[in-house]
Amino acid sequence: MTVRTLQRSIVPALPVVCFLSGGQSEEEASQNLNAMNSPDLKVARPWKLTFSYGRALQKSVLQTWKGQEANKKAAQDMLLKMAKANGDATLGKYEGGVGSQASSF
Repeated sequence: MTVRTLQRSIVPALPVVCFLSGGQSEEEASQNLNAMNSPDLKVARPWKLTFSYGRALQKSVLQTWKGQEANKKAAQDMLLKMAKANGDATLGKYEGGVGSQASSF
């Protein structure tokens, strides 16, 4: 319904629609973005759809790091996992699970 509403109200010349991910878990934000970009959704999307990933990219990274130098590498690895997951979601190719794994750190 979100994409259909955008089709009816946003001009095609707009290059991107960026949602806030606040109020959603990392996994919910990634899954919701993936759903809007899914190739199974047979609607025109002339703009890129994404989130402003504050929480859905940084929360697990910060929880992993905890401000400690010893956790730096693990936090960098987590950042790469989250960036890959959310990059996949922008293509409608996210398979799920990274956000929920990240939350367990």
